[in-house]
Amino acid sequence: MRPFGYVRAESPEAAAALVAGDLSAAFVGGGTEILNWLKDGLADPALLVDVGRLGLDAVEVSDGGLRLGSGARMSDVARDRHVRAEFPVLARALEAGASPQLRNMATLGGNLLQRTRCAYFREPSFPCNKRVPGTGCPARDGDHAMHAILGASDACVAVHPSDLAVALLALDARVEVLGVHGRREVAIEDFYPHAGDDPRRETALRHGELVVGIGVPSGPRARTSGYLKVRERGSFAFALVSVAAAVEVVEGVVRSARIALGGVAHRPWRVRAAEDALLGRPLADGSVADAAEAAVRDADPLPGNRYKVAIARGAVRRVLEEIGERG
Repeated sequence: MRPFGYVRAESPEAAAALVAGDLSAAFVGGGTEILNWLKDGLADPALLVDVGRLGLDAVEVSDGGLRLGSGARMSDVARDRHVRAEFPVLARALEAGASPQLRNMATLGGNLLQRTRCAYFREPSFPCNKRVPGTGCPARDGDHAMHAILGASDACVAVHPSDLAVALLALDARVEVLGVHGRREVAIEDFYPHAGDDPRRETALRHGELVVGIGVPSGPRARTSGYLKVRERGSFAFALVSVAAAVEVVEGVVRSARIALGGVAHRPWRVRAAEDALLGRPLADGSVADAAEAAVRDADPLPGNRYKVAIARGAVRRVLEEIGERG
């Protein structure tokens, strides 16, 4: 790890300006992501701009929903009483992420900006299109048990690791971004690009843009929501498959639904076909089974991760059944 400069920014605007003015600069908040890349030699910034003490940690409640500061710690938001009551999918996803020690340090903004990666990306002795475009994707013919079954490209089959992002996709959240040209909002569904020939591009952020907040609309669908993470061990593991669902039931039938999958694609993956299978029907065995089947209809697994199809199907069904029981 080479020496680098360090600056503690005085304001979000100053932080954005510092990074925008230096292509080799990067932000650091809780440090649970960027410090790993520094130690592994996968990031080499000449300057780190600290945004961890800029007052971006507020949890604000309004009639329209929830505004989460990007600097809020995962553990603090997961424990918030309003979040737990009105946005259960969000609280459960945050509790499922990483270990308690990491959740006490990791910020919401940093969690959203986790890199899509796999073991081949972290091991420089292997070629990897994410490190050097055009060198290949060894996972396609190698160990790909943890890799994508939906929406993958020929260039990369790694999956996005965030639990939070999957929950936010089911909640129609919006990401608030600050850059040198002002503020803008990006729908969480548009925040992560589709897979393409250059897997190095992982978010819609421009260099120097800082995530400052997350807006989450409230309502009956958010209140009737759930999250399930299937993993190899009970804690501190990325999802094999995760499911976030938010369902609005009026007079016994589903009026609206959002279902998102994690651990199966290069980005949090919304399954509209599964949502459509529920609309206008009771949340009962038949519609739940149809939604679960629709969720994996477009799956295109590799030989070593076909098991994920069955897990995803079962996880969707289990989450919807649990929501129906709470009803």
